[in-house]
Amino acid sequence: MEETELVEVKTNYVALKNNALDIIRENLKSQPLSYQLFDIIKSPSGGSTVFSVPGLSGDEAAKELTGIILNYTTPRAYWDTPDPVEGTPPVCFSRDSVISHEGKPCTTCPFNDFGSKNGDSNAKACKESVTLFLLRPENIMPIIVRIPVSSKVRFQRYMTRLVGRMIPLSSVVTRITLEKTTNKTGQPYSLFNFEAIAELTPDEAENARAFGKRFMEFVEAAESEIRAAG
Repeated sequence: MEETELVEVKTNYVALKNNALDIIRENLKSQPLSYQLFDIIKSPSGGSTVFSVPGLSGDEAAKELTGIILNYTTPRAYWDTPDPVEGTPPVCFSRDSVISHEGKPCTTCPFNDFGSKNGDSNAKACKESVTLFLLRPENIMPIIVRIPVSSKVRFQRYMTRLVGRMIPLSSVVTRITLEKTTNKTGQPYSLFNFEAIAELTPDEAENARAFGKRFMEFVEAAESEIRAAG
């Protein structure tokens, strides 16, 4: 596999230094870099505008998340129970919201129809989301930020604005914040906001692209091994 060389640049993102991937390899030894090893930030409950961020001494409260979005996926999953226990494997899932793990198209699935969740809601039974790999300045391991379906269009609009300016997603520093709102029944929930607060220099952008590409190759290789073993 041909590798893209990283260029040494002056940056406050420590992962964009030449030895970041070597440190990851050294610490992991022969362990696969699976999704289970990442810190995950979820949408808070009750319409909270504060993130709970895992830290070395426990969870920390943060009003915003700032970093470089190296990559993202658009997974979806279906459980045959209305309130599955945390960690319960889904009955069906897709890594791209296009083709299921069984190779079937998601567009023709009845659980992809609006209102399929239950008779009192217009929601889909198959739960959609966006998974962001966010690289923060002080860390060489990205964190996973799970964007719920209620904010999926907001993220897509943010991406589209960058596309309109011909700016790659990994070439900007993105700030993610929360705002409180309510649904049709008056239940509070959190909406995600996305804002580009800085554009990387050409060298930083190239390093971020190369690091993200090689990092995600590690992740995908690990996930492929896990799927094959299962």
